[in-house]
Amino acid sequence: MPNVNQSRTNLWNSEAIDLVLRLVFIGLLLTWSFNIVRPFIGLIVWGMIIAVATYPIYQWVAKCLGKRNILASVIYTVLMLALLLTPSVKLAMNMVDTAQVVNERWEQGELSVPPPPKIVKGWPLIGEKLHAFWLAASRDLEKTLVKHKDQVNALTNKLLASVAGAGFGVLQFAFSIIVAGMFLANAERCKAFSSNLAVRLAGERGRAFTLLASSTISSVAKGVLGIAFIQALLGGIGMMLMDIPAAGLWAIAVLILAVVQLPPIIILGPVAAYAFSIHETTPAVIFTVWCIIVSMSDGILKPMLLGRGLSTPMLVILVGAIGGMLLSGIIGLFVGSVVLALAYEMFKAWLYANNVAVDDDEPDAVIEKA
Repeated sequence: MPNVNQSRTNLWNSEAIDLVLRLVFIGLLLTWSFNIVRPFIGLIVWGMIIAVATYPIYQWVAKCLGKRNILASVIYTVLMLALLLTPSVKLAMNMVDTAQVVNERWEQGELSVPPPPKIVKGWPLIGEKLHAFWLAASRDLEKTLVKHKDQVNALTNKLLASVAGAGFGVLQFAFSIIVAGMFLANAERCKAFSSNLAVRLAGERGRAFTLLASSTISSVAKGVLGIAFIQALLGGIGMMLMDIPAAGLWAIAVLILAVVQLPPIIILGPVAAYAFSIHETTPAVIFTVWCIIVSMSDGILKPMLLGRGLSTPMLVILVGAIGGMLLSGIIGLFVGSVVLALAYEMFKAWLYANNVAVDDDEPDAVIEKA
């Protein structure tokens, strides 16, 4: 009898050791795989968001081409890259031209700064100091720069870092667009995979959660990111027409503010004030009105793009955008807002799931309570 018990004990120990070894091996494999794909996670997620948000456009292109999905995805990718790269190259060329003009005028001793408008002095917190610095620079630019050499060098380094970061961000966006094109080329298989995975994780309600996720991504992408891109584009066009120096950087600043749900007038207001110092009154007034329209355009665009509006609280969008940017840079600014909004909506749907009945005939019905 002791031999039988001993055999059972040895067998159990052997099976336990095998199980531990398997778990360790699987854990190592998963950890290794995660570390390999970790640098690309943000880009892939952003590509998925772009694919979901622009799926109706892709469907229209595929329909026009007789349901030839591969050709439609290629054309879609090329068009999206053109929409991204064309203004990016234009803004980059504008910044280069501005830098060359400033350098030539500096070497020739012709670089001067116009005196500040009186309105600058009335700006809260920074108005008086900015007015004093601006006024000193308009009287003797070289002496002012020498006096504030450390601050100027620090600002220059930050600007150069911002420009480099913006260029890297454009490359990341281009990569994500290519990823989005790949997802769309296999849209049906991706949809089936996500639905099956959701059912595996959440049971019969998985399909409803999948549709809720798709709806949330589309809403945030159109209602937050889409409007931010439109405002940045309109603001950038206006600044380029008014020959505002570094219009591309200001347009990026407008984009960031719009994503974090702050009014673009924070950037466009000072730019409009500066326009009065370099242009006649009439064009400067027109540009100021344009800046106000751009800043207030979200009130018109949101009903057009969302219909009933975005249910996710703006605080969630703000925290997601800022946290994402701190975590992953410019891509994180966009991915963070969508991911946190999605997590919020999914949590809310799970919280009220017991109070909602899902129609068996409509397994993809959205959980209305959430």
